[in-house]
Amino acid sequence: MKLNRRIFLGGTALVLTTAAAARAMQTNGVRVKLPERRRQVAGIAGQIEIVDDRFGVPHIRATTKADAFFGQGYTVARDRLFQLDLGHRRAMGRLAEAFGPAFVANDHAERLFHYRGDLDAELAKVPAEVLACARGYVAGVNARIDEVIADPDLLPAEYRILGARPMKWDVRDLVLQRGASIGNIDDEIRRARLAALGMLELDTLVAPLRPAWRLRVPDGLDVASISERDLGVLVTAEGALPFGATPSPVRDPDAPSTGPDNAGSNAWTVGPGRSATGRPILANDPHLGIGGFAPRHVAHLTAPGLDVIGGGSPGLPGIMQGHTDRFAFGRTNSHNDQNDLFILELDPADPERYRHAGGWKRFATVEETIAVKGAPAQTIRMRYSVHGPVLRHDAAARRATAMSSVTMMPGAMGGFAMIAINLARDWEDLKQAFRLHPSPTNFHYADIDGNHGWQVIGMAPLRKGGHDGLLPAPGDGRYDWTGRIGAEALPREYNPARGWFASANQDNIPPDYPMRERPLAFSFREPYRYERIVEVLEAQPRHGIADSAALQQDVLSTPARQLVALIPAKVSDAATPTAAMLRGWDRQLGAGSAAAALFRILWADLGTRILDTVVPPAARELVPSIAAGELIRVMRDADPRLGANPAAVRDRLFDQALASAWAEAVKLMGPDPATWRWGKLHQVRIAHPLARIPAIAAAFPPIEGGESGGDNYTVNARWVPSRGYRTSGGASYLQVIDVGNWDDSLYLNLPGQSADPASPHYRDHYSPWITGQMQKLPFSRNAVEKAAQARTTLMPRNKEPAE
Repeated sequence: MKLNRRIFLGGTALVLTTAAAARAMQTNGVRVKLPERRRQVAGIAGQIEIVDDRFGVPHIRATTKADAFFGQGYTVARDRLFQLDLGHRRAMGRLAEAFGPAFVANDHAERLFHYRGDLDAELAKVPAEVLACARGYVAGVNARIDEVIADPDLLPAEYRILGARPMKWDVRDLVLQRGASIGNIDDEIRRARLAALGMLELDTLVAPLRPAWRLRVPDGLDVASISERDLGVLVTAEGALPFGATPSPVRDPDAPSTGPDNAGSNAWTVGPGRSATGRPILANDPHLGIGGFAPRHVAHLTAPGLDVIGGGSPGLPGIMQGHTDRFAFGRTNSHNDQNDLFILELDPADPERYRHAGGWKRFATVEETIAVKGAPAQTIRMRYSVHGPVLRHDAAARRATAMSSVTMMPGAMGGFAMIAINLARDWEDLKQAFRLHPSPTNFHYADIDGNHGWQVIGMAPLRKGGHDGLLPAPGDGRYDWTGRIGAEALPREYNPARGWFASANQDNIPPDYPMRERPLAFSFREPYRYERIVEVLEAQPRHGIADSAALQQDVLSTPARQLVALIPAKVSDAATPTAAMLRGWDRQLGAGSAAAALFRILWADLGTRILDTVVPPAARELVPSIAAGELIRVMRDADPRLGANPAAVRDRLFDQALASAWAEAVKLMGPDPATWRWGKLHQVRIAHPLARIPAIAAAFPPIEGGESGGDNYTVNARWVPSRGYRTSGGASYLQVIDVGNWDDSLYLNLPGQSADPASPHYRDHYSPWITGQMQKLPFSRNAVEKAAQARTTLMPRNKEPAE
């Protein structure tokens, strides 16, 4: 079977009118007939029309809202089935049944974080209309799975290579799966280990708290006993899946494992009084992983009472960033602390009991059987304390660890939240929809009536005993969670007087928020992106659509401004070339800039030298990196930890780093500085996450060759990983929305809609994304028809398809 037997747009099994049917276009003013496909499917109430535009975006027209979501599930499975299926299998803890014994540990970890309450009671909390739409999405995914199972030639190549088949969905899966994630528990463990060394103050170097806060070890916590082993099964859950000869980095692309300076997004709204259009503008560019599966799939859902378009996350019903016919919406991470690690003392007479509330309490236990391909099934036993899943149980040490997570609470079902948001008609409706949204988010809003607003949404725990969640705590009952708060108690702003609002993961907790009573978050990101956004917006009395698009591509580096200003007036001969090039630089991290490449090399080198100097060897592994603001502060203030003569040590380190950076640049880019470019190091390569398997690497050639500007701290966020300089994440999906004049809205979606290399939409956004050439996102019926390239009609199975 040849890969090219799969037909246009993911090889859908629909019947073509003629093999030679042409794409929709205007030829000498004459409309050419579109390729038309018709298919009978189960699970829909009426006919669904799917119009694919020139970039493969499906514009779904249905007679009911549930059928519109059916169309979304169907088309994302059409375009991204293996990505969708792999993520779903992992979340359901059913990898081993498809791929063998090596995946049992992953399945165990995921199942530990399945919801253990009454699934039907949870479903009963979901508004009926939202639940109907969720059922429609699941039915749409299953309809596409039925098609490819009925005709194995249509299966994506991964299934033939791996000898697997896609797994059917159930709407209860959206309740059951809650996500096995370390969250910020590793930060808690790092702080405890530093406290055990008497060096807790060093934590500010790697993760300064925002807002400022004094770290305190909870009473009764034995910090000397804490280590990474306390993460238990979560180490497996966060790790790579064991495909191929060596592990491959496969994980949910919407929740990449990133350093503290990486994860985030930008969003801003501009009100009509500051807008060049006289209408609100909303811009958003979620920062997600770059290098594997595309994190967003764009779709347009239309039905009576529903008209929404934008980027969705494969596997999650609804649109995450985009607009309806009445309002635009975007999101950035608000970093609410939603996880705590508890240390439990086990009963020496019975290790199935733990000390709690002055007595001994027995663990709740659940046993499940994991089916294993090619091997006997395995039975696993999972323990739960009042806090949540037990990560590690060590009877010999009389010790266990358990994790409290907002996601494990009743009602914390993120799988329904975007549907509710998409069905909302205005700001008041959204307030009700936010109740279904557990994940921490800055939600941005702008509507056709000229309003714009911001609301922190997501759930946050209420803690006992004054616990702030920054270190582990004894699980004896003194620090337990007592409940949670939601969006109704979180910060918001509506129609701000300044005429704009922006979030870039900076600390935006208002001064009057009661942090002592309800600690919310301390892991906000460096403020550099936000400060640059403010600088640009404040300088533009009238901000336009093109201005927002340009700001999303902005690569001016505030850390570069600050560090270059600190270069000593006199440097050694070896350091002079670097000092001279950087002093003459415009501080723009453009892909073609030699100085930008040199700066990034210097930054990495200087950071390592500072940490090796100020961090004692016993703590060095616990402080693997230095926050950008701390690096600048140490150099600017000549931190006393540099030594007896800190200014002299600082200047010596700076000189050494300047000299070393030039030598490293020569090594990486050659001896001629005229040929150096930041993009030569900061390349954008997208490969299949399972490309370590030779057959998959051959079937899915990498998308590469593009050079990127920017870094972790520029508005155009293009992350630099901890090792090397490739682009590892950033704004893979971008949107600038002209509120009310929807057809002039712009977007980019790296690398394209389809995961099939045979599709023209496998990489058609790669080059525009590299160059920042935003594309129109048609919304009105007329604009969609002009951009149409193919048409599909889904018919209820009991009706005969038209000839």
